[in-house]
Amino acid sequence: MVFEGLADRLQQTFKKLRGRGKLSESDVNEAMREVRVALLEADVNFKVAKDFIAKVKERSVGQEVLESLTPAQHVIKIVNDELTTLMGGTQSRITISSRPPTVVMLVGLQGAGKTTTAGKLASYLIKQNKRPLLVAADIYRPAAIKQLEVLGEQLDLPVFTLGDKEKPVVIAQKALEYAQSYARDVVIIDTAGRLHINEALMDELKSVKQVVKPHEILLVVDAMTGQDAVTVAEAFNKDLGLDGIILTKLDGDARGGAALSIKAVTGCPVKFTGMGEKLDALEPFYPDRMASRILGMGDVLSLIEKAETTLDFEKAQALEKKLRKEDFTLDDFLDQLQQVRKLGPLDQILGMLPGMGNLKKLKDVEIDEKQIKRVEAIIQSMTPKERREPAIINGGRRKRIALGSGTKVQDVNRLLKQFDDAKKMMKRFQGMKNSKKKGGFKMPFLQ
Repeated sequence: MVFEGLADRLQQTFKKLRGRGKLSESDVNEAMREVRVALLEADVNFKVAKDFIAKVKERSVGQEVLESLTPAQHVIKIVNDELTTLMGGTQSRITISSRPPTVVMLVGLQGAGKTTTAGKLASYLIKQNKRPLLVAADIYRPAAIKQLEVLGEQLDLPVFTLGDKEKPVVIAQKALEYAQSYARDVVIIDTAGRLHINEALMDELKSVKQVVKPHEILLVVDAMTGQDAVTVAEAFNKDLGLDGIILTKLDGDARGGAALSIKAVTGCPVKFTGMGEKLDALEPFYPDRMASRILGMGDVLSLIEKAETTLDFEKAQALEKKLRKEDFTLDDFLDQLQQVRKLGPLDQILGMLPGMGNLKKLKDVEIDEKQIKRVEAIIQSMTPKERREPAIINGGRRKRIALGSGTKVQDVNRLLKQFDDAKKMMKRFQGMKNSKKKGGFKMPFLQ
């Protein structure tokens, strides 16, 4: 999980503060020392960490905080505010021109994921009712053009290419003419990268910039390279003038130092983050929501938005009726697994729930493609009556189901137990919901 180490350290530090009641200046100093170490371990730029601690300490030793009845929560709020400011303050949106087409130029080093990100950005813009055009201007990397064409096919989008013989400047210029002729309102130019920053790369990118005059120049950097990502951003910003940054592979970066440092060092906002390999795994970056997740306060807004775009709410309403009647079947169980799977990895979902962010990765309940298929095979090997009434599945039936699904009896036993646990959990949530209506249920927050 992103920021896993930092989140654990900060939450442990603040847990100690909450146990002390009133705070002295030495309590704050001790806590800030731990926060500083946590930031440096998360690969945050040294100067950024130093400035961050100074700001938090200055605000935390004021009379208002030290004399407060809940000083620990005041300090946590200050850290939350400063983390949000550090990452940019507010969401930085992509600029859409009032006179189409909007031109977006993706730049970066080779291997950062520019071509895949071009497809992901196009997928995101389609959901915003845009009509993107993908432009293959990377003529040097083998198979770069083909890769973009495959992504275009998956998204049912046109990909403009003149092969690998024409110059990128000409390709970009002709692509603009194509977009105007065919009413494509966003042009996404996938430019070439190099293994390192060099003069030839920058000269080529400057030429493309001069000709197409992009509304957005977005740098694609690999979050897992840590402070190297910040160094790369500084160099590209100096030569090209960046409008924003897309951090790829953030889901695989447990430290998160680049996300915390890059805005403070370069002045360029992070606009999107790559949170997986699929084409819908590009997310707008919200500094306030990310700060909240780091401090274990969750990110309910993002979870709601994700659910609204991926889940079938008619099915959810039908399921609620079934739960009230205690008519939850194995068919419903399979359907719910498939729905949850659409939201993404379970540890990411849990990280969005208040009080759940400090849980370790749940390997035993990680929902992946193989598990879904195994569950599907087992359930489909049951008779309609067995799916409706799992209680009738005795030893003999379990052997038959395992044989029919190509699994083991232990797999069938595990599934039936998971189903039983899911029923109990859903009843508990129903109870919480009813309690909430009566005013008795409260979400955990900084407890």
